[in-house]
Amino acid sequence: MILYALFLLLTWDVTKLFETPRVFPAETAEPGVKALYYESVPWRGKPTRVFAYYGAPAGKKLPAMVLIHGGGGTAFAEWVRMWNARGYAAIAMDTGGMTPERAAADKLWNPARAHHEGGGPAGWGGFNAVDEPKEDQWTYHAVAAAVRGHSLLRSMPEVDPERIGVTGISWGGYLTNIVAGIDGRFRFAAPVYGCGYLGEDSAWLKNFAEMGPERAAKWLGWWDPSAHLAGAKMPMLWVTGTNDFAYPLPSLRKSYRLPAGPRTLAVRVRMKHGHPDGAKPEEIFAFAGAMLRKEPALARVVAAERDRVKFRGRIVKAELNYTKAGGKWQEREWVSVPAEIRGKTARAAVPEGATAWYFNLFDAQGRVVSSEHFERK
Repeated sequence: MILYALFLLLTWDVTKLFETPRVFPAETAEPGVKALYYESVPWRGKPTRVFAYYGAPAGKKLPAMVLIHGGGGTAFAEWVRMWNARGYAAIAMDTGGMTPERAAADKLWNPARAHHEGGGPAGWGGFNAVDEPKEDQWTYHAVAAAVRGHSLLRSMPEVDPERIGVTGISWGGYLTNIVAGIDGRFRFAAPVYGCGYLGEDSAWLKNFAEMGPERAAKWLGWWDPSAHLAGAKMPMLWVTGTNDFAYPLPSLRKSYRLPAGPRTLAVRVRMKHGHPDGAKPEEIFAFAGAMLRKEPALARVVAAERDRVKFRGRIVKAELNYTKAGGKWQEREWVSVPAEIRGKTARAAVPEGATAWYFNLFDAQGRVVSSEHFERK
């Protein structure tokens, strides 16, 4: 932890990021939310501004959420409204120097062409910029945009600054991993799909091969979430699917074992990868309700063995999910079979020939919590 604290100090000026940023007007109009810009960190020696949507229901001392989009996305007003409708204030910021209007006008959704004056580096990944100074690279700016957005959210008079969570989708889940490691002010973090160990198995292996070993090692040492997750202390909810094309299950497992805080898994068989699917899982809303509003918590896995899992909470259904395939995790076929519930234990025989398996437990609302996955050695 001493080494990580030094790494953190040398990479980000956390004191500056935790200051309330200046806010500037934005002409974009969306019903029910406010469009704005806020100041962020300099890019190539010039000031930058981040576009964001902010919204809040009526009330005081509201719980709140920071919402981080993924690749091919920008700030989403509908995501803010989704959380507002559930009683939360929320801010959704762009992490690639775009505005939704400019992005929508660009039919190819090219962040370089949709770049606004005052935006930071275009997303996503910034692999080609690895030889530039850290402070001019995309991950640095995207993380800064999220943390500064959190600082702004905490300053809103209707928001309770001690009841704020963060969730992000895909590249936004990747960023949520890093943000959780450097911004301990959050009450919880919920990365969707995103995890670390991108250099071992991910959708970007081709990028690292093209960079060459030295440059790839530099990028991974600075920007892979595995370099930051050990600094995360808050509870974390990890949401993904068995066949995610970008972030496979073994990398996810190595990632969620790094943080010091408690973890909950929600791994659905063949969950689709995308902004709409990553924004709406009821497990995220339930986790937020428990962390920020003292609502009933999700069930919790307390121990898992080869053929059984022990849990706390109320469960109405359990299943064993298994695959007999090998090779790429993205292409494996998964089968689900019922598991027997006895008291606070769910059991099922693992079929002969299974190469990987795990348990899913469902509550009366259909929300799922998962065990870690096992692999046959």
